[in-house]
Amino acid sequence: MAKSQIKNEQSRILSDKKYTLREYTFDFLPANQTKWETHTREVFDRGHAAAVLLYNSAKNTVVLTEQFRYPVYLVNKQDTSIEVCAGLLDGDSPEACAIREAYEETGYKVSNLEAMGAVFTSPGVLTEKIHLFLAAYDETMSVGSGGGLEEEQEHINVLELSVDRAMKMVESGEICDAKTVLLLQAVQRKNTQKGIL
Repeated sequence: MAKSQIKNEQSRILSDKKYTLREYTFDFLPANQTKWETHTREVFDRGHAAAVLLYNSAKNTVVLTEQFRYPVYLVNKQDTSIEVCAGLLDGDSPEACAIREAYEETGYKVSNLEAMGAVFTSPGVLTEKIHLFLAAYDETMSVGSGGGLEEEQEHINVLELSVDRAMKMVESGEICDAKTVLLLQAVQRKNTQKGIL
């Protein structure tokens, strides 16, 4: 199978306040073509991340977080976004990041993670790849208060919902975060395979 080719890559920084926004210019030869094209792209680099959905098969429930997300507000005028626990790797492995974020955001100390792959969140503009996990939880694992970190100005509400209710919220648009939808679908699939639903 023929592959595309890239040459003459150049970049310049447009912004680097917290994360880096670069403009790239490059020559591109599409697969099975003979004519080179010049392309310009703006690419935002904020590092990679991990996300974890806590689920309880016996109760058929999941633990989600609710917090303010300004980009969601700009588009939907919603004051909060309902999501799975997630955060930037910050030098940690994806597994360590998922465990850390679950504790910081929900107060649950999970350990047995089930990897569900990794996805690019918006491959047209972001380099970020999110590693996805499921983690079983029960009440004995609730050892902290959750709510996020004060120094990061996180104001997180912890929600425990039935899988059915969460999926209805996906259908209604109340839950519209991509990583959350993917992980909820993964739990629903597991439950269907076990005959829970």
